[in-house]
Amino acid sequence: MKRAEEMQGAGQPVQNGDPEAVCLSGIGLSLAGREIFSGLDLSLSERRIGIVGRNGSGKSTLARVMTGLQAPDRGEVRVMGVDVAKDRRAAIRTIGILFQNPDHQIIFPTVGEELAFGLRQQGRSKADARDAVRAMLARFGKTAWEERSVETLSQGQKHLVCLMAVLVLEPALIVLDEPFTGLDIPTTRALQRHLAELAPILIHITHDITALDGYERAIWIEAGRVAQDGPAEAVLAEYLAAMVREDADAGAGLAD
Repeated sequence: MKRAEEMQGAGQPVQNGDPEAVCLSGIGLSLAGREIFSGLDLSLSERRIGIVGRNGSGKSTLARVMTGLQAPDRGEVRVMGVDVAKDRRAAIRTIGILFQNPDHQIIFPTVGEELAFGLRQQGRSKADARDAVRAMLARFGKTAWEERSVETLSQGQKHLVCLMAVLVLEPALIVLDEPFTGLDIPTTRALQRHLAELAPILIHITHDITALDGYERAIWIEAGRVAQDGPAEAVLAEYLAAMVREDADAGAGLAD
């Protein structure tokens, strides 16, 4: 079995002039008296990166740390050179995040207002924000949604609104935290098609390893540490094999 140090550097770097688009250095974090990370280091430059791990392994907390929503106790996170915990204005311009539940992300009553919010936070004029919103809606064939109430949308449609609200800001990095959980297959496939066409770097945190098909790199997080890191196909195969072994061991224990 290849360990992380043997598998570092897999995949092709993005063409952005920065060999370490995302750099986590010496990250330490405790929450509610429980240590989550201790000296975590990661350098990420591939265009498509998956992060997997069991429940409670620290995956979602890692997403929040990467995007600056959770400041670490020690260490720093830089995305395209931006310290995301200290420079929130620059972080908003650089990073987008899609959460598992769109209702935790959407804050405005209409689609147009939701898409315009981040642009106005960036300092864009009301007219510029409106033009950008309309262009984004047209890109997805949803021009009729500008004045539509978010409450009238299905869960999948709300996910699409969140995706458009992220894309309209033109971030260099998008972090996905279990964005397809609870969605039906057609909606999931539609969102995956949209994501596959995106230019930014994607870091996709998921339990579903099939969602990472074609990804360049995968990172397996175990108890807040990197268990394996390297080419996605190899890491995901090892992760799946380990989960199958645990399932078999658990079943054998119940049979005794």
